[in-house]
Amino acid sequence: MNRTTLSLIAATTALAAVTGFAALSAPAAPGADTAGTAARLPVERTSLTCPAPSTSDLAETSYTSFTPVTKGADDKGEAELRAATAESGTEDDGKGDGGKGDDDKPVVQPEKPGTPATGETSGGDAPALVGTAEGRFAPGWTVQQTTEVAAGTGRGLLGVNCAAPDTEFWFPGASTSADRTDYVHLTNPDDSAAVVDIELYGKDGALESTVGEGVTVPPHGAEAILLSTLTDEQQTDLTVHVSVRSGRVGAAVQALDDKIGGDWLTAATDPAGNLVLPGIPKDATVVRLVLFVPGDTDADLKVQLASPSGLITPAGHETVHVKAGMTTGVDLGDVTRGEAGSLVLTPTGRSVPVVAAVRVVRGKGGEQETAFIPATSPVGARATAADNRAKGSTLSLAAPGETAKVKVTASAGSEGGAEVSKTYTIKGGTTQNVEVPVPGGLKGTYALTVEPVSGGPLYAARTLTPTEDDDVSAFTVQTLPDDRGTVAVPEAEQDLSVLQP
Repeated sequence: MNRTTLSLIAATTALAAVTGFAALSAPAAPGADTAGTAARLPVERTSLTCPAPSTSDLAETSYTSFTPVTKGADDKGEAELRAATAESGTEDDGKGDGGKGDDDKPVVQPEKPGTPATGETSGGDAPALVGTAEGRFAPGWTVQQTTEVAAGTGRGLLGVNCAAPDTEFWFPGASTSADRTDYVHLTNPDDSAAVVDIELYGKDGALESTVGEGVTVPPHGAEAILLSTLTDEQQTDLTVHVSVRSGRVGAAVQALDDKIGGDWLTAATDPAGNLVLPGIPKDATVVRLVLFVPGDTDADLKVQLASPSGLITPAGHETVHVKAGMTTGVDLGDVTRGEAGSLVLTPTGRSVPVVAAVRVVRGKGGEQETAFIPATSPVGARATAADNRAKGSTLSLAAPGETAKVKVTASAGSEGGAEVSKTYTIKGGTTQNVEVPVPGGLKGTYALTVEPVSGGPLYAARTLTPTEDDDVSAFTVQTLPDDRGTVAVPEAEQDLSVLQP
């Protein structure tokens, strides 16, 4: 069998694994228009990983799982989140379950799409979780992990969207400074070990270290690596690059500060010349932009803030120069000045791929708290933010280019309530903190689903704050990229025999 035939079969097998449907066809003739022959079908299986939430004995963690109702999805299926028990020192029991044993129970096991399901853990020994969703639960499956830590290093509210496993991650915004304790968390959802390399880049380039090479993450297991054990250098602004030699992992950086709390730093979107960082809180007191160029060409970027009234240029920070292979940090201060805002970065000349994130601080004095917002991709067809409460949720929508119309749906509550939707128009070049719809008769938590209706690209982020009056500065921000609920599958009509030698 020739190479072309083998490649087609391999690609078709991969599509079938994701969608449950695929068929073979001969390649289209050069210049043929194949866009109209591709159908978007709901995915039929997906997986997520949630990092170990905290080492603090005071930690209280909640998990919220949600799958939007998707037209055309299978009417059967199931989803669950289980402990990744094959962590350091845990032996596998030989049953292919990562050493969980017969008594292991799911932390979360939803009953039906359209209604959130919740679970919780407490203390400092809560494990990382791995989960799978099949059939009707797979399209757009979203899980939010929210942890409250009352005191100590990294105290405050820490939130993260559990991530799909992948093979490469960029984390600009990490640190090895004296007041920071940062860990990179790696979670392996598969039946075989994953081998991972961790590279660190500071203000002067790559940091010398061999400790981060060839890190093994056991099957159905997790590892948390303290960044300061990978280098002796203290760096205020650090970019972490995680690349997988074999297998795949979920990855996130937990950034804990001795004085201003902590949160999760999730992976930035793939390196690109144009970047958007949505949802900077309007009362942010410190906004620090961190950038890195993976290639060998310097980047020059125009910095703008998409405010409620339009695009503005921060005084004194009109542009930023980023040297190739080096991490650059820029303190933008209180750039939002009491209004909703999103950072928009565009090349001043030649487009050079860049990764970026911002560290945001709210509050003053001993009441300060921190969170991170990475550059993210547009909402796409649909995005979801789980774990919203009757109070304390802020939805930020940004249309950096053309005006966009968007539908936002509040799901039923986890313990009761009726779904409700609202439609908003976001003027081009602006960011709006919209009035979040709340389910009628809400009991428990609910999910917000964002679906663009028309117009230009839309970016979104959700800020979650506690409802207690004595902890007003605590917060966490999650960006809302596309939920990967559907996949394009080309229709097939022709016989493969035309490819036989």
